[in-house]
Amino acid sequence: MSVFLTTSQSPLVPKYSLEPRFLPPNSSLGRILEKLGICSDISLLRFLLDGIPPKWRDSKLLIRDLKFAEVPVRVYQAKAPSVGQRRGVLYFHGGAGTLGSIMCRYIARKTDSVVVSVGYRLAPEYLYPSQYWDCLNATIHFMRNVEDYQVDPARIILCGDSCGANFATAICQILVSRTDLPKIRAQVLIYPGLQGLDFYLPSYQQNRAVPILFRDRVVYLCLRYLSKDTSVVEDVLKGSHVPEDMKLKYKKWISADNIPEEFKIRGYKPQKPPSYTYKHDVHEVVKQMLEVMFSPLLAEDTIVSQLPESYILTCEFDVLRDDGLLYKKRLEDNGVRVTWYHNEDGFHGVLTLFGYGIFSFPSAKKILDNTVNFIKKL
Repeated sequence: MSVFLTTSQSPLVPKYSLEPRFLPPNSSLGRILEKLGICSDISLLRFLLDGIPPKWRDSKLLIRDLKFAEVPVRVYQAKAPSVGQRRGVLYFHGGAGTLGSIMCRYIARKTDSVVVSVGYRLAPEYLYPSQYWDCLNATIHFMRNVEDYQVDPARIILCGDSCGANFATAICQILVSRTDLPKIRAQVLIYPGLQGLDFYLPSYQQNRAVPILFRDRVVYLCLRYLSKDTSVVEDVLKGSHVPEDMKLKYKKWISADNIPEEFKIRGYKPQKPPSYTYKHDVHEVVKQMLEVMFSPLLAEDTIVSQLPESYILTCEFDVLRDDGLLYKKRLEDNGVRVTWYHNEDGFHGVLTLFGYGIFSFPSAKKILDNTVNFIKKL
């Protein structure tokens, strides 16, 4: 699941996204202010996030702001010369600018890679699927010009967190049929949101009220991202937006039956969703959520079987946990090599404050170090 809300930055800093995991406790205040005509809830969220300025300078890195195919990017690479070609990591951020900056610096320093953070256009100013096309165009530009950055074309990695992991997944699927470009070496997916079909999976039940990404907020903010009527949130949560034939078709891939039993112990009781009644009018409003680009977990086996080696990070206290588990199974069932790391203490957005001293969670460093170790082996 992904939603993209602009936060203002200086001209040198790409605009970054604000997504469900950053929903603060006073989001209700934003809706009240919007009804009073003072400001929108999105504006309030932007204001709050702007209060955490990113510290992105690094004496060991050369950091440049460029444009790839008219898409703003920030390129991080070591100042020290390399004896050979480096890896190239395209990073699609999922959170505020602070995360994109710190994450990319950390990966660039620890893995000696050239890291490109893509400043894709954000909603609501730019509508879906503009974000995907920006990420795709920036990726293609980089792949065609890797020699300018001393990058090994055989070691290009797509990486993202949350909605950025959604982008990485979708772009990998798009590129499998391209014969005019280097093959992607690996995809790195950090607590990805990958489907808009079933919001009643075990992790959605177990973590429905776990901060900072609540179950109902996933749907609400996705609808805001798509510029759709948010009054249908409850219908979507119940599954009324999915035609019966589509439910049956994708049940083999998206079902609690495919979630390992050890993930059903904590506070989970098998139960049927609320009475399901398909509503065509609701489907018409949100049908973009069921497109493969928005929900890459729905891609056919003929595509999934061609995907590169994958790394998937899931967190126990995350409503999106099961999206990652289901995609892991799909990849493995199609013969794709998967490295999986599950953080038992983590929650969605735990990386947000990494690098901010006492505000940084210990599990965040574990996640980053595990991710870095995977990239270093490629």
